[in-house]
Amino acid sequence: MSAAARVREAYRRIASADRPEVWITLRPEEEVLQEAERIDARGAAGERLRLAGVLVAVKDNIDVEGLPTTAGSAAYAYEPEADATAVARLREAGAIVVGKTNLDQFATGLVGTRSPFGAVRNAWRPDRISGGSSSGSAVAVALGFVDLALGTDTAGSGRVPAALNGIYGVKPSVGLIPATGVVPACRSIDVVTVFGRDLGLARRAAELMEGPDGLDPLARPRPVLPGLAAVPRIAIPTSEHLEGLADGWAEEFARVVDRLARSGVEIVEVDIAPLLEAAALLYGGSFVAERTAAVGDFIREHPELVGTDLDPTVAKIVLGGDSCRAVDVFRDRELLARLGLEGAKRLDGTAALLTPTTTWHPTLAEVAADPVGANARMGRFTNFANLLDYASLAVPAGAVDGVPYGVMLTGPAGSDRQLAELAGLIADAPHDLLVVGAHLEGQPLNHQLVAAGGRLRGRVRTAAEYRLHALGTVPPKPGLRRVAEGGEAIDGEVWTLSASGFGAFVAGLPQPMTIGRVTLEDGSSVAGFQAEHLAVDDAVDITRFGGWRRYLEQQAQ
Repeated sequence: MSAAARVREAYRRIASADRPEVWITLRPEEEVLQEAERIDARGAAGERLRLAGVLVAVKDNIDVEGLPTTAGSAAYAYEPEADATAVARLREAGAIVVGKTNLDQFATGLVGTRSPFGAVRNAWRPDRISGGSSSGSAVAVALGFVDLALGTDTAGSGRVPAALNGIYGVKPSVGLIPATGVVPACRSIDVVTVFGRDLGLARRAAELMEGPDGLDPLARPRPVLPGLAAVPRIAIPTSEHLEGLADGWAEEFARVVDRLARSGVEIVEVDIAPLLEAAALLYGGSFVAERTAAVGDFIREHPELVGTDLDPTVAKIVLGGDSCRAVDVFRDRELLARLGLEGAKRLDGTAALLTPTTTWHPTLAEVAADPVGANARMGRFTNFANLLDYASLAVPAGAVDGVPYGVMLTGPAGSDRQLAELAGLIADAPHDLLVVGAHLEGQPLNHQLVAAGGRLRGRVRTAAEYRLHALGTVPPKPGLRRVAEGGEAIDGEVWTLSASGFGAFVAGLPQPMTIGRVTLEDGSSVAGFQAEHLAVDDAVDITRFGGWRRYLEQQAQ
């Protein structure tokens, strides 16, 4: 597809999706089309562009020449004189910027709701948060508006939104991508990140942006590390550090670990208490003063805007650094160094630490009821990475109850490529899915499974614990639900997908369909289609037919 055709398709999707809160500034379609036509002409002339026609969204705390930079505050907005280094390098490779995306104001938050431009809703479940602060960027990628999006990450903002929207979040080592042209949150540890549905494309973009630019004094080349061992060792947290996860998440994490172990990876349990203690310093210690240094003066100068253009929660967090003393900073720096050393000792000999990316996926209402507490739960496994100079990669790993679920690989500075190799093991691990209706072979929606890379493993029957109902949907489909009494065995098929294919497929399920564990006739269990109980209350019970195909045959007579 030509770059121009890709642009037309992108704007069609943007118009049909009706998600205005994703964007702060969206470029006019005709202007973007003209740029795309120039890219097509350069390609036709034989010029090799590594990202020719790739569509990109940019978080609105990163400069794009010709578009205002707001950092989530209209009063703060300015007109940049040039592209940020990261943006310039993507454009040189043929990428096309579509627009600037919404964010938690001043990149302060992991929820995606702290913006006067509106809360960014989750790509697949609009009643849930998208995750922040790079909220709009993640949703723009998940909904297929763009191929890639730039975010930033200080506490987890390039990883948490990836997990909650079922995509990859590449957080390079600190300093690999220059932060020139980025509104700082915590200048010394801010990282430009990449969101993508395809890991290979996201990593290509990240590597194209790497390298000192002579302007950012904290930029550095990637440290040289040895490649992965023939049998890589991956650390996982001990059980006490996995307590408090959302329902079903611990079990899903265990399944990811099991698939990795079966692929030949050695798994070792590690007490990560020093890393989690370091994570608490990001907001609970004096390091928050770096946020005050970044935008505190602006907030102090505009107290009348708090509650309108300035988010009250963000303002309180940023100004909280005013109470920190210089001696507190030096004490916390020493504590951080000691915690980092102890954490490194515990991870010694492992290629990476595998954790859930975050701990839960709250609704918009839950975050509104407790904005600080809800946000604090999001960063348990992400907050320490930049403080302690780690690379990290968020990987889609399926879904729980129809909501995307993700895991995260974290390794030493410079391990970016090794993390991508390990992520490939997770993405390639097989994931089984039971279907009982419109996705069966030969049925109207089976093409969705095939497009996601699904392969039919075989026909099965459930345990005699289920009822089947004909839902009033278009196209027609059944709803499966487990019952305490009166259940029967139901015919179905098990399809095998990669974890990334599974996540992408499940994330797009419309209500009232959900995914849960289904017990089969042989006593094993797989992820499978089910329906919300409210949807089947008034639906026709078709259990007596034993399956969807037999029901359709009877209807055709």
